[in-house]
Amino acid sequence: MDTIPEAVLAGLWGLVAGSALLLGAALGYGLRVPSWLVATVMAFGAGVLISAVSFELVGESYDQGGLGPAVAGTLAGGVAYTAGNAALARRGARHRKRSGDGGPGQRQPSEAQQEGSGVALALGALLDGVPESAAIGVSLLDGGEVSLVTVVAVFLSNVPEGLSSSAGMRAAGRRPGYVFGVWGGIAAASTASAVLGYAVVGGLPTGVQAAVTAVAAGGILTMLADTMIPEAFARAHLAIGLVLVCGFLVSFGLSHA
Repeated sequence: MDTIPEAVLAGLWGLVAGSALLLGAALGYGLRVPSWLVATVMAFGAGVLISAVSFELVGESYDQGGLGPAVAGTLAGGVAYTAGNAALARRGARHRKRSGDGGPGQRQPSEAQQEGSGVALALGALLDGVPESAAIGVSLLDGGEVSLVTVVAVFLSNVPEGLSSSAGMRAAGRRPGYVFGVWGGIAAASTASAVLGYAVVGGLPTGVQAAVTAVAAGGILTMLADTMIPEAFARAHLAIGLVLVCGFLVSFGLSHA
């Protein structure tokens, strides 16, 4: 009987984190946010996620199962994300986090420029969001309380992600129904991923739980390196690295408070 409330709780926290995508999408589609501000918020969110991955996910995986499952799971997550990202990049989703003001070859394609790119962009957004949301559900397994650091990290990273990507979608000529349909769908998928992260992983042996936790960490870390950090630094000002460090330290402080 105790499993049901905790599964629902996982879903609610996943929805909270996923709703940040819709918030960012509304800002990015409805306003012309300066690229330097997008880059700053994205760099801060990347720093928060790096810390959460290190201390909340990989650290937890190591504590549960030791070095072997932590390393194997992290590598598996990285490989899985890279394979999916490479496949989608060839179909038009390479620059899905671009805000639309990049140079030639550095912006999202329209459907007329590359047929099927709209579907690829939606799948790319899903690929980015699932590991983060699953990690929220997995964090509930540690004492029955969700990791506030993980939720905050995912929320802070989702706002600039939705903002930058939706601005790029608008620049590529995509209609509001498509843009908000994508991000609304990803928010719903985030809810489901958090529930599954808790319900499925919770029934596995401890060593397997440790490995699966690390898989989520590897996927998130690879996503940061492949999409989020490059977009932040593409519009960088000289303090962007310091902003990332500040995000890292905020997350570190929350995890050790």
